[in-house]
Amino acid sequence: MSDRGFIIRNQNNIHFITFAVVQWVDVFTRREYADIVVESLKFCQIKKGLKIHAWVIMSNHIHLLVSAEKPYLLSDILRDFKKFTSVQIIEALKNNTRESRRNWMLWIFRKAGQENNRNTNYQFWQQSNHPVECDTNQVLDTRLLYIHENPVRAALVRNAYEYIYSSAIDYYMDEKGLLDIAFV
Repeated sequence: MSDRGFIIRNQNNIHFITFAVVQWVDVFTRREYADIVVESLKFCQIKKGLKIHAWVIMSNHIHLLVSAEKPYLLSDILRDFKKFTSVQIIEALKNNTRESRRNWMLWIFRKAGQENNRNTNYQFWQQSNHPVECDTNQVLDTRLLYIHENPVRAALVRNAYEYIYSSAIDYYMDEKGLLDIAFV
């Protein structure tokens, strides 16, 4: 998967991945949209061979430490995930009459889609994923800490394990979070 110079070379190694919403729109401040991402990640775990080692959903982006079980390809899983979640979130926005930001967000996603020849109507995610292969323990540990401390740095919680849309609880507490984790 070519991604502005970033390529997933070893499809089964652990990679740090970032998905950002176009124009950094704060979509995931609403649970219903974050829950679409969580359910889609669960589906990819069960049906597509995705192994999630760590994760966090922030207001306008997602960080993942992921790998793929053989014979699956990580680039294919990520492509399908982005495509599916884009459609689902756009539809949820269209159907949510209580969403005060609906028209504004749909306008941004429509404009981004019109400006990108890869899309026909809307674009939800930015094109790039910036995959970073975690090929040393130092890189892996740095990225794992970065993921879990993201909500703390954003002043959303005092302790990483308090943030519901994260794997920090799995790592720091004797509790299970929203997704199954393949610990590193």
